[in-house]
Amino acid sequence: MSTDNLNKLFEDLKDSFDVEEPNSDHTKRFLNKLNNNASKISSTKSKSRNLWKPILGIAASIVLIITLFLTNNQHNAVRDLANVSPEMAKTQSFFTSAISEELKKLEQASNLETIIIIKDALIQIKKLEIEYENLKGDLTKSGDDNRVIYAMIKNFQNRIDILQNTMKHIENIKQLNKLNNENITTI
Repeated sequence: MSTDNLNKLFEDLKDSFDVEEPNSDHTKRFLNKLNNNASKISSTKSKSRNLWKPILGIAASIVLIITLFLTNNQHNAVRDLANVSPEMAKTQSFFTSAISEELKKLEQASNLETIIIIKDALIQIKKLEIEYENLKGDLTKSGDDNRVIYAMIKNFQNRIDILQNTMKHIENIKQLNKLNNENITTI
């Protein structure tokens, strides 16, 4: 619309505008109505919120309990040789005790000359332990597959072999040192 049309419109409607002032208590009545409506709305909202709070709390608790139960079962589901059969439990016990005995021997034989060899052996043992943990997962997934069981036993044997070979190297070093000391004293 152009400004001429607007001006004409206002001139035509000039006498029809409501120019009377409202009553003096109009503002008070308006604010009272506004406050009453606001309190009605807030009370209905708070009632509906109050009904949902306990229900949401119970639902969250149930979800938490189910999650804890499922994760606990998953952690317990990982199997090792001892879970396969009583014979495998004995085998695992034998290997773990043999490994701990060999580790004690290494600890006793540790000195400045052998520390590097021992550290290298322990690194190799740690790699085999990590591999064994992976094999435990494979055993759980495969359902007691004989190949996985054999690989787990072989892993134990490899750890013992590494420890025994390390002890042989240490013994060789001791004998070489002893021969060198004897040669020095006889010269």
